[in-house]
Amino acid sequence: MQDSMYSALFGALTNEHRLNSITNNLANVNTTGYKKDQLAFKDTFIMFAHDQIMEPVATVRSKKLFPEPIHIAKPRLAVSQTDFSQGSMKMTGDSLDVALHGEGFFKVQTPDGDYVTRNGHFRQTADGLLVTEQGWPVLGNGGQITIPPNAKVSINEAGQIFNGDELIDQLQVVTYEDLNVLEKRGRNLFQPRPGQQPAELPPQGTTVAQGFLEAANVEVVTEMVNMIEAQRQFEAYTKVMQSTDSLDKEAIQRVSKARA
Repeated sequence: MQDSMYSALFGALTNEHRLNSITNNLANVNTTGYKKDQLAFKDTFIMFAHDQIMEPVATVRSKKLFPEPIHIAKPRLAVSQTDFSQGSMKMTGDSLDVALHGEGFFKVQTPDGDYVTRNGHFRQTADGLLVTEQGWPVLGNGGQITIPPNAKVSINEAGQIFNGDELIDQLQVVTYEDLNVLEKRGRNLFQPRPGQQPAELPPQGTTVAQGFLEAANVEVVTEMVNMIEAQRQFEAYTKVMQSTDSLDKEAIQRVSKARA
């Protein structure tokens, strides 16, 4: 009975991971520029020695020499990746709020290095520095962006920042050939995975929208359906473990009575 217990255990654990991912997505449904996580699972099969012999063995005997192949499935977490699909656009009317329509990320500078983000909810410090909600400088083509006091800020679709007719700087918007090299580093920031140094590329066809913010790409109804599904799968696996435990106890009791 150990095989059914282990299979159910691994199934319950993988669904626990799935529930953690779903709840994190739902918790960030109102986070600007948040990108949801997706998980996928697969069955890993354990093969016995006789399973390797797939062809019938030539023999004078009519009875098979080997039993039928038996594979034991163990569910495993196969893929964990971020869905970078476009979120809906929310109009705010704030001149320092910007959203990206298309691929790409804003580049910001932190004490731990440069990161990228889809959150364009920026503000201006007393010194005129354009920063994120956490107070980290937003980078332009000329480095940190400083806006003069009382400036009439306008930002065009290319990300160029103007004070009236005067060009101040241009938002540094970058993308990567393979977005799967990015990993979440908290506070809605992304950075290439350790050991990888992908080239930063200018996004094609991406536009910057002033006065808008990008909403999270989380669909609440879909995530709630996924949560119910994962919960019921978890319950089913726990029932298998309970049934297996009951059968083991019954078998032990019968064996002990037979020997008494």
